[in-house]
Amino acid sequence: MNSKVLESMGIADWDMGLVMIIFAAVIFILAVTCVVLSIELSKFRKRYDRFCGGRDAGSLEHEIGEVFRENKAIKEQTEKNRKDIRILYRNFESAFSKVGLVKYDAFPQMGGKLSFSLALLDEKNNGFIINSVHGRDGCYTYTKEIKGGLCDLTLGGEEEKALNAAMKIQA
Repeated sequence: MNSKVLESMGIADWDMGLVMIIFAAVIFILAVTCVVLSIELSKFRKRYDRFCGGRDAGSLEHEIGEVFRENKAIKEQTEKNRKDIRILYRNFESAFSKVGLVKYDAFPQMGGKLSFSLALLDEKNNGFIINSVHGRDGCYTYTKEIKGGLCDLTLGGEEEKALNAAMKIQA
């Protein structure tokens, strides 16, 4: 059999039975490949349907976009919260967070412990002591500055107790 097609492929001299077997093998391999691809496509389609949950692609795209927008908003809020916490911490460092109070009778003939020493300190033990002395003639109030838990002026016994009580507090 003389065929220009077979001659152009270079198999005009081959046995036709052998050519048919080769073509059959190629067709069989292609058929098996089609079946395997169909099974894989079916598996993919099931996973896709499960992923979409019965929604159309447009609504799924919208939902994914919404998740990204919410994620961005959460990140922005988290950063704002971090900044606010830093500001609060800076403010807290200088706020009075330690308090020591000692009430006493300034004069033996007076009763009721109307006099007091009040120590107000920040986190670094800086602050002041307010001392109020109550007597028959009136009430006298004065302050002493505290830096690092120390005072440049001599502290009275009650003032010392108030300062020690305040410094024992862990801020």
